[in-house]
Amino acid sequence: MAKEQKDYILEELKELQILSKPMMGGYLFYYKNIYFGGIYEENNFLIKKTKSNEKYQLKEEIPYKGGKTMYLIDMEDIDLVKEIIMETCKDLKQKNEK
Repeated sequence: MAKEQKDYILEELKELQILSKPMMGGYLFYYKNIYFGGIYEENNFLIKKTKSNEKYQLKEEIPYKGGKTMYLIDMEDIDLVKEIIMETCKDLKQKNEK
């Protein structure tokens, strides 16, 4: 099921040119070479928590046992999902540049 979900997400977000890498039964997602989230144990699409994406008040979930809390992404509003991903990656890029 994770592969079908990954394919669906990549198709819906194709203009962002997101890349995926398989990882332990799930997939990690990258936007402009920045790892921002993925599909994990429960086959949910989760993204990293950052300062910019707090305002969306997304549901929090733990991706796997011992993992840090991440935000659950609902694919209902694709334009909103794209916005959240771009803002998240902007924060992650700035964090990585320090």
